[in-house]
Parts: sequence; C-alpha cells; structure tokens
Amino acid sequence: MGMPFFFDWHLLMWVAPALILALIAQMWVSSAYAKGQNIPTNMSGFMAARRILDAAGLQSVAIEPVPGHLTDHYDPHHKVLRLSADNYHGHSLAAVGIAAHEAGHAVQDAVGYIPLTIRNLAVPAANFGSGAAMFLLVLGFIFHWTGLILLGIIAFSAVVFFQLINLPVEFNASARAKTLLVEQGIVHQHDMGPVNNVLNAAALTYVAATLRSILTLMYYISLFTGGHRNRE
Repeated sequence: MGMPFFFDWHLLMWVAPALILALIAQMWVSSAYAKGQNIPTNMSGFMAARRILDAAGLQSVAIEPVPGHLTDHYDPHHKVLRLSADNYHGHSLAAVGIAAHEAGHAVQDAVGYIPLTIRNLAVPAANFGSGAAMFLLVLGFIFHWTGLILLGIIAFSAVVFFQLINLPVEFNASARAKTLLVEQGIVHQHDMGPVNNVLNAAALTYVAATLRSILTLMYYISLFTGGHRNRE
C-alpha cells in the first residue's frame, strides 16, 4: 500500500487547490476588513446587532464581547451573540457588517432555518470525526487493517458533511445581514460596497475549508481503494 498517508507528500498535492484558495480568501478578508474599519458609521457593532435582534423580536438574545480577532459567533445553545472587541465597540462598516452577519444566525435560529438545525445536530458527529478519523486512519494504514481505515473514512465523512451543510448557513446569514442593514437604516444602500466585500471574503474562507475537507476525504478514499486493489 506504500507509505502511510501521514508521511505522503501527495496529500499536499491533493489539497493544494484548497490551500491556495484559503490563502487568497484570508488575504481578501484582511484587506476588506482593514478597509471597512476605516469607514465610520453612526452605530457600533453592538448597537447594530441589538437593533436587528430587537426588530426581529429577539430581545432575549444577549450580546457579549469576547477576546480575540474576528472571534465573532452566535451560540445557539445559550442564545448569545458574541462579538470580538473590535466589532463590539467599533463604529465602522466592517464592525456593523460582521455584527449583522452574526445577528443573521440568531434570526435563523429563531425562525427554525432548516440547514442551521441540521448543522447544529451534526456538530457532535463532526467533533468526534475530526478527532477520531486521524487516529483510526493512522492505525489502519500502519497495521493494514481495512476495517479501521474504513471507519476512519466514515468518521471523516462527518466532518465533510458538516462543512457542506455549513455553507448555506453562512451564505444565508450574510444575505440576511445585507438586507437587514439596509432595512434597519444602519447602512445606506449606496454605502454597502465595503460591507459586501467583507462578507463575501469571509464566505470564501468557508468555501476553501469545505473544498479542503472534500479533497482530503477523496485522498483517503484513493489510498484505501488503491491499497485494496493492490492486495487483490
């Protein structure tokens, strides 16, 4: 079967397109966010998120600052929207854009957006798969245990499924954010360019992550099927 996959430089070749895309996306995010931060708004990220949530009848959803850079997220279990300090306090198009995106997730949760529900249900399996897949695959390839390799592939498939279902969730949250920012009078339609730039750049990072997981899974499968043919 050749050398185990974790020593095989072919893995890098398989995922190279995703790595390149991720690099481009990260550079775009950094550039778009920096430009958006330099354009002031009348509202902070906190104020923008609060207005959107209140307008949707989600007064019970709390908003908290969290440390770190671009660590913004919505916690569906505790019904809390958490914004990084720069976006919580910042009065910029970048801040209100990201805050509105996270508020979009809270709205998704409130209206029972089906892909979000599926994604939340998939989290335990994805977490298990991300940790167990490598362990199972390493042992399987070292000892040539076909069953363990197959279990590792199945476990990693849970990660791929999570990434795939996460795409519509993120795209929809951004679409909601763009609409709500204008509807709530937070950003004028003519000033939405920098916001769109930030959110579109962020979306590309999710596409890159999904592509990487798919290509990685394909690589594992190719090793498994190739080794199986060699044994035959």
